Amino acid sequence: MALLVYFLLLSDGFGRMDGYSQYRYNLIPFREIVRFIKYWEYIDFFSVVVNLLGNVVAFMPFGALIRWVIDRKIRWFQAVGYTFLFSLCVELLQLVAKVGVFDVDDLILNTLGGLLGFIVYYLLLLINRRSERND
Repeated sequence: MALLVYFLLLSDGFGRMDGYSQYRYNLIPFREIVRFIKYWEYIDFFSVVVNLLGNVVAFMPFGALIRWVIDRKIRWFQAVGYTFLFSLCVELLQLVAKVGVFDVDDLILNTLGGLLGFIVYYLLLLINRRSERND
C-alpha cells in the first residue's frame, strides 16, 4: 500500500515531476481507455501498459487485503465499493495536490483491479482449504 501511495502521489515519474499549475481531469468514462486501445500503435508501449494494466494490477493487492483484513465474509460488491472509495480518495488527492490527473477511467480500472484481487484471493483460499482437507 505504501508503494501504491508513493507511485500515485509522490513519484517523480508518471508526470508528477514538477506538478501542474492548474487542475487536470477527465470526467468522461472510457475516454482514455478507448484512446489507449485505439491508438496503441502510436503511443509508447510502456505508457499503454502502465495506464491500462498498471491501474488494474496496482489495486489487486487492495482487493485481496480487504477480504483478508476486514472480514473473510465480505462480499464482492462490498470489496468493489471499498476499492472504488479508496481509488476516489487517491484521485481526489491527485487533483487537489495537482500531482496527477483526476481520471474517471482510473477509477474504473482501479476498481476492476480491486475486484480481480478479491477474486484471486478467494480462489487461493478455496485451493488452500481443499488441500488442507486432502491432507
